[in-house]
Amino acid sequence: MKQIQSFIQKESSAGILLIIITILALFLQNSFLSDFYNGFLHTHVEIRFGDLQIAKPLILWVNDGLMAVFFFLIGLEVKREVLEGQLSSLSQIALPGIAAVGGMIVPALIYLMFNHTNTFSANGWAIPTATDIAFALGILSLLGNRVPVSLKIFLMALAIIDDLGAIIIIAFFYTSELSALSIAVASAALAVLFVMNRMGVARKAAYILVGIVLWVSVLKSGVHATLAGVALAFMIPLTSRDKKGNTFSMAQEMEHDLHYWVAFFILPLFAFVNAGVDLRGISVDEMTGSVPLGIMLGLFIGKQLGVFGFSWIAIKLGLAQLPQASSWMQLYGLSVLAGIGFTMSLFVDSLAFNDTQIYYFADKLAILLGSFLSGVVGYLVLRFAKSHTVS
Repeated sequence: MKQIQSFIQKESSAGILLIIITILALFLQNSFLSDFYNGFLHTHVEIRFGDLQIAKPLILWVNDGLMAVFFFLIGLEVKREVLEGQLSSLSQIALPGIAAVGGMIVPALIYLMFNHTNTFSANGWAIPTATDIAFALGILSLLGNRVPVSLKIFLMALAIIDDLGAIIIIAFFYTSELSALSIAVASAALAVLFVMNRMGVARKAAYILVGIVLWVSVLKSGVHATLAGVALAFMIPLTSRDKKGNTFSMAQEMEHDLHYWVAFFILPLFAFVNAGVDLRGISVDEMTGSVPLGIMLGLFIGKQLGVFGFSWIAIKLGLAQLPQASSWMQLYGLSVLAGIGFTMSLFVDSLAFNDTQIYYFADKLAILLGSFLSGVVGYLVLRFAKSHTVS
C-alpha cells in the first residue's frame, strides 16, 4: 500500500507541474515571446556517426527520443503489473480491462461519426482514446480521502491498460513505409536482448547499449521510435542475481530510477513543446469543425460513456465488482476524469496529422478543452458524490 501511495503522490505532483508548464507554453506562444518559443522548438539538432545521421528539430527529438524513454517506463510498469501486480489475475484485471476497452471504442466511434467522410481527418480517430494518468491523479489528489484508495488503484490500472492500447494502436495504425534493413537490425537487437535475458545478464549498461541500437534502428525503420522503448522494457529481467549471488529486480530498479525523470522532466518538456497553441489564429468556425468537435466530444462524452457504460455492464453481468468502498456516482466521476487525454492525446495527434498545422492548432486546442472539461466536471462529481465507508 505504501508503494501505491508513493506512486500516487509522485503522479499527482507531476500533474500539477504539467498544468503550470502548459500555461507557460500557452503564454509564450501567444505573447511577444512567440518567435523565441518557436525558434526553440525548431532548433536543429544533429548526431552523426560516419554515414549514420540523425537530424531533427528539437520538438521531434522530444517526441521520438525522450518519449521513447516514457514508453520504456510504461512497458516496465505493464510488465510488473501483469506478472505480479494489479493486472496479475483475471479478477483484478476484469473491471479496468473492460472499462479501458470501452474508453477506447466509444471515443473513437464518436470521432469517426464526425470525420468518417474525410480520409485524412479520419486518421485522427485514436486521439480521444487516451488517458493522461498524471493529470487524472493530480485531480484526485485535490480530493484527499474523499476518494477511496480502491478507485485510485482502478484508475491506475485503467490508465496502464489504456497506455498498452495506445502502444498497439501506434504499432498497427501509425507506421509509415518500412525499411527492410532497419527492421532486420532491430530484430537482431531484440534477439540479443532476449538471449541476454535468458542467460541472466545482470548489467543495466549492457541492456541500455543494445537498447540504443534498437531505438536507432526502429527510428530508421518507419515504425515509430517510441515502440523501441516498450520492446526494450519487455526484455528487462524482473529478477536477476548480482556477482555475489544476491537477488534483485533490475526492472523495478530501472522503473524507480526513471520515474522522477519521466514525471518531472520528460513529460513536462513534452507538454512545453507540444501544448503551445497559437490562440490568435483560431476562430469559432474552426473550433466547430469536424476534427475539433470529434476530439472534444470524444474525450468529454465518449470517454465517460465508454468507461462507465462498459463498467456498469460488466458489474451487472457479474463479470466484475464495484471497487471497494466506492459508489456508482464516484465510479461515474472517475469515468469523466478518464477524458483527460492531454499528453497522450497530443502525442497521438502529432502522429495522426504528421505534426502539420492544417487545422491551425484547433485540433490541439480541442484536446486541451476536452481535457479541461473532463477534469473540472470529474472533480465536481467526485467532490460532491457520496461514498460508502472510505478506505
